[in-house]
Amino acid sequence: MAARQRELTPDRSARHLFGAELRGHRERAGMSLARLAEVVPSSRSHLARIEVAEYMIPPELPAHLDAAFGTDGLFGKLYALARREVHPDKYRRFMDLQDDARVIEEYAGHIVPGLVQTEDYARALFRASNPRDSEEMIEQRVMVRMGRQTILADEPRPYLSIILDEAVIRRPIGGPAVMRAQLAALVALADTPASVAQVLPFSHGQHGLLGGSLTLLTLDDNTAVAYEESITTGQLLEAAETVSNRRRAYDLIRAYALSPTDTVALIQDVSEALPG
Repeated sequence: MAARQRELTPDRSARHLFGAELRGHRERAGMSLARLAEVVPSSRSHLARIEVAEYMIPPELPAHLDAAFGTDGLFGKLYALARREVHPDKYRRFMDLQDDARVIEEYAGHIVPGLVQTEDYARALFRASNPRDSEEMIEQRVMVRMGRQTILADEPRPYLSIILDEAVIRRPIGGPAVMRAQLAALVALADTPASVAQVLPFSHGQHGLLGGSLTLLTLDDNTAVAYEESITTGQLLEAAETVSNRRRAYDLIRAYALSPTDTVALIQDVSEALPG
């Protein structure tokens, strides 16, 4: 006897609406979950749980669903709403502004910024910071983070500038293989038409952003905002004078950072020195 399908509740949230639309289009197409799993990059069990909003939507799934059902971007639009829901309200305004930014500038003092983390690097961080979480919960967190990275593929693509403290590239997160892959991903971003990455060397010493992380966003109307983050808290800064002060601190450390060429050379040296 076939298991009874769970009732859908599309009015509860965008994730629930995504699931209801998924089931509706699947059933109208006469497709079982098993058949759909042969068409899109997701298992039958995951699709079943996505339909009832028990599992976070993988970032690559919406485009495959739109292609499978000919829904002209419907699932992509629903996903754009759903991916915000997993974040606290105080973070959502920053996400909305980040989505609209034409320039994103980041200083990272301890770890690689989430926008450019590899899956395995992010997974290692989540395991360390959430040791009681199940593997499934960790995977959900990873998918959410990977979902945020889609803004770097949007058109028009924002320009990304990253300054990394030397500690970021030297701390081996996840082990040598994971770190080597993450370093390679940074090298690929170091000097492109849409991105630049620089390392602030230990030799520079103290500076105004030491001990935290900073994101500066420039919007289409040239409005600028800043977002500061510590281990467990984040603060959106919108007052013009405050943002201007953070901008001066960022510009100063950029002046002391290595060039993209020298950054690549240092990252490659660090990668080659990893064991294995």
